[in-house]
Amino acid sequence: MDTLAVVLDGPEQVAVRRLELQPAGGDDVVVEVAFSGISTGTERLMWSGEMPPFPGMGYPLVPGYEAVGRIVEARGKSQARIGETVFVPGSTGFVGARGLFGGAARRVVAHGSRVVALPDGVEETGVLIALAATARHAIASGAAPPDVIVGHGVLGRLLARIVIAEGHPAPTVWEIDPARRLGAQGYRVIDPAEDTRCDYRVILDASGAQGQLDQWIGRLAKGGEVVLAGFYHKPVQFAFAPAFMREARLRIAAEWAPEDLAATIALIRDGRLSLGGLITHHQAASQAETAYRTAFSDSTCLKMVLDWSACA
Repeated sequence: MDTLAVVLDGPEQVAVRRLELQPAGGDDVVVEVAFSGISTGTERLMWSGEMPPFPGMGYPLVPGYEAVGRIVEARGKSQARIGETVFVPGSTGFVGARGLFGGAARRVVAHGSRVVALPDGVEETGVLIALAATARHAIASGAAPPDVIVGHGVLGRLLARIVIAEGHPAPTVWEIDPARRLGAQGYRVIDPAEDTRCDYRVILDASGAQGQLDQWIGRLAKGGEVVLAGFYHKPVQFAFAPAFMREARLRIAAEWAPEDLAATIALIRDGRLSLGGLITHHQAASQAETAYRTAFSDSTCLKMVLDWSACA
């Protein structure tokens, strides 16, 4: 069995070509992918060649960890799931290319335990579930929800929506780009220069911005916390004295855990969390090179989705 897949052959070298798939076995499923998303965090760093050393990193590789499709074949205990529409966070089942994370392909092979059935009515927007679960993890793994979210990209918007969906007070979102201040749902988005408060308990960065940590620490109350939810390819540094005087805490939020994924899907199923209005760009998977450049260079692009429907 083979598949068409997006392959990064090196920095800024994107191709769509056919790869052999490792045979499905055990309780594996074969998913025919309908849509896959492009991450502007880790995938941007893999595309640009700036990704720090990371297990499984190397070229050529199949990127992507945001795929939605239908189970078309299954083995073992997974056979009853044939026909399900599922979210799949990628695959390592390619011959001749690394699977980090391996979701940008027409067909993928994954263990049945890794794919999650989607609620009714969730198809294309399901590509956002991994990012939503990551947002939920950044919130739930702390002692208190954020008062401030830095950045109104797709991650920042999901963070704000989840804070509200889980019954917490609406956060303030800081965004320096006027065009990106639009689209808030139940919270306010402002230029951080217009905010004079210096008593925040939790400031959560969703922007991945470098060199801003001292400014965020300066806005904390005593004992306050800065949460880093972006991905930072350069050393993170801060001045000790201001942090010392505030007894500031620094927390790093990593990727989602299974319980975050389950909680996120429950929020969607209950109607408390909407994924609407976050996908701004679409491209046929055959035009992946153009799609990747647009996703990483166009400030109006919140989320780029590759459509695999025309691929055999």
